[in-house]
Amino acid sequence: MKRFCLALDLKNDSALIAEYKKYHEKIWPEITASIKEAGITLLEIYLIENRLFMIIEANDDFSFERKKLLDESNERVQAWEKLMWNYQQSLPTAKPGEKWMLMEKIFDLSIQ
Repeated sequence: MKRFCLALDLKNDSALIAEYKKYHEKIWPEITASIKEAGITLLEIYLIENRLFMIIEANDDFSFERKKLLDESNERVQAWEKLMWNYQQSLPTAKPGEKWMLMEKIFDLSIQ
């Protein structure tokens, strides 16, 4: 099992943040299916102010490269990503077109 943590910002607008949260109360079924098809077994998103934090647990076959290829060929995923981009904004250090950024793990209590 693999675990990844990622971060992304929302536009700092309370109405847009509320809409974004509403969309995530029940995401489109095709999005859920695409997440599972990629090998992701757990996906949680947390919010503080306008900063998002995502935790992913995935099977050992999962890769971001494969997920990207699957997503690029899925019209519903592309539509969802386009819609979500109305609410999201890249982190200040993101490269052009980069959304969710992988975070570096710096502490693990289990190995202390």
